[in-house]
Amino acid sequence: MPHLPASPALARFRVIDLTQVRAGPTCCRQLADWGADVIQVQMPEHMRGDDTLGGQDGSDYQYTHRNKRSVTLNLKEPEGIATLKQLIATADVVVENFRPDVKFRLGIDYETLAAGQAGLVYASISGFGQDGPLAERPGFDQIAQGLSGLMSVTGLPGQGPVRVGIPIADLCAGFFAAQGILVALLEREVSGRGQWVQTSLLQAMVTMMDFQTARWLIDGEVAGQAGNYHPTSIPTGVYKARDGYMNIAVFGSKIWERFCTTLGAPEWITDPRYAAKAGRSVHRDALNAAINERLALHDRDHWIERFNADGVACGHINDVREMLQEPQVGHLGLVQDVVSARLGPQRHVGQPMTLNRTPSSLARAAPLRGEHTEEVLGELGLSPGDIATMKSRGVF
Repeated sequence: MPHLPASPALARFRVIDLTQVRAGPTCCRQLADWGADVIQVQMPEHMRGDDTLGGQDGSDYQYTHRNKRSVTLNLKEPEGIATLKQLIATADVVVENFRPDVKFRLGIDYETLAAGQAGLVYASISGFGQDGPLAERPGFDQIAQGLSGLMSVTGLPGQGPVRVGIPIADLCAGFFAAQGILVALLEREVSGRGQWVQTSLLQAMVTMMDFQTARWLIDGEVAGQAGNYHPTSIPTGVYKARDGYMNIAVFGSKIWERFCTTLGAPEWITDPRYAAKAGRSVHRDALNAAINERLALHDRDHWIERFNADGVACGHINDVREMLQEPQVGHLGLVQDVVSARLGPQRHVGQPMTLNRTPSSLARAAPLRGEHTEEVLGELGLSPGDIATMKSRGVF
């Protein structure tokens, strides 16, 4: 089956995906969802290593590799490398997450490829960067979470470091790499030249620390764990109504006044104990206890309806099943359908942004390893006889 663009937005671009695990495949999925012809290059089945996404039929793999085509090439053989270079010559973008030295050893580093293909956009995703004291270390999501400081500000005070419940370093590195690729493609329209885009799990996480890094760099304050409460704004956090927990976010004096009135405690507005509520009140624990005492009089739905009617942000705390049953999630059309020829109907969460003329979509389910090898090699001009000979020699 030829390339079926998920969207016309990026359909004119071909991307060679040399990545594995999650950060690189996430980057390429972003481009594939918007219609780029993403060709995933993997080692042949008999040479593959451990599959950290749970196998080709697993939900994780299916979600991560949708909208791509897959070829296998034996990159340990000169003919496999030569064929890969032929494939790259037809592409606009290459994405890799090898150890920094591997691409040079294979002769597929940016400088080597760009010497004959000036318009190539080449993206590298690593654990810690392409050079520097940690460049050669193996890098994984949780290691980056720890080094970046993220685990030191996650969890309850005094609990000890806590990882975030999603592979946030992998995901953000993939998103940032995709953004960098798009910037490079836009710039290429002016200069006619590609460039080397680099990011890493560590860079992504340092950036995602956002205002917590600003608190140190500007204010000289080392942030700690604030648990379920916002580290600087009070009262914002997790509170308990009669039938369970809910989130409430109160920012600014006007919303504070509405909050107090709705909660039936207008006297708090002028109470000197809580006057500094927008800062770091020494009475934070007392205020939170008083709020929970009031909330315990009614169920969450009662408070959520009243607070939202009065302009105070609040909401349920859902598990994944409950989240996907939220009417607003359904209204936004985030869940999309696709059919796998092997596995049948599937449902995926799609892209979180909408373009009114060229929206993303799911054009195809994740491919079987090497499913499109002969198809893609045929697009390179190789005859069926050539392809059969390559297969017999173990090139794919």
